Amino acid sequence: MLPLSQFKKCDVRALLRKGIEPFPAVRQAVDTVPPGKGLLLIAPFLPSPLIEKLRSEGFESKVERSSGSDWIVYFWKAPGNSSL
Repeated sequence: MLPLSQFKKCDVRALLRKGIEPFPAVRQAVDTVPPGKGLLLIAPFLPSPLIEKLRSEGFESKVERSSGSDWIVYFWKAPGNSSL
């Protein structure tokens, strides 16, 4: 995994509280992360479909449960995968 300082943060909790589908915001965040960087996603649930979708695109992931009820998922591409 990349150093924590190399991850761009994407917190979808506020979008979900407003009833907004977060996938477009997450997709935009994923698409704008430069090579050698990663995306740190914060969500109130484990986004299993997103993890599988990005895995099919060559992303690796690490999942953590936050101190509350939220989930933190780190996404990055391993060296040798196409650029992020």
